[in-house]
Amino acid sequence: MKDKANLANTLTASRMLLAIVLLFMPVFSALFYAIYIICGMTDIADGFIARKTNTASDFGAKFDSIADLVFVSICLIKILPVAELRIWIWVLVTMVALIKVINIVSGYVYQKKLVLMHTTANKLTGLLLFVLPLTIKTVDINLTAIPVCAVATFAAVQEGHFIRTGV
Repeated sequence: MKDKANLANTLTASRMLLAIVLLFMPVFSALFYAIYIICGMTDIADGFIARKTNTASDFGAKFDSIADLVFVSICLIKILPVAELRIWIWVLVTMVALIKVINIVSGYVYQKKLVLMHTTANKLTGLLLFVLPLTIKTVDINLTAIPVCAVATFAAVQEGHFIRTGV
């Protein structure tokens, strides 16, 4: 049973390591996209394996959230400098980021612990964020960023509500 628990966490760790490798890849190159997609697949697989093998844990959920944060942060570091975003998209992205930081602080204040929620809205936001770079070469990012920012804003506000109300 221990090997099954390790498998999910090993996939999570591999996502973190592969995300770091992305730092050294040319953005939007074939190798960048290949590693990017593998990272996305490990994100789906680790949770699925943990649930199917009854090895899901608080540690695994937090580890998954940290791996997601590393992956998203590195993708932002690589993609945002080359994306031609309009100023109002930057404002929306900054607003969502601030709400997420407030949520982390609120989790410590209200629940005395790190609270990283895996709500449906957060999962949808993650999916949309994952697909966004895959479309950047064919669709104007300023158009595709609108629904992503809308869903991300809703998810962040909902998460803050859940943290403050203990739901």
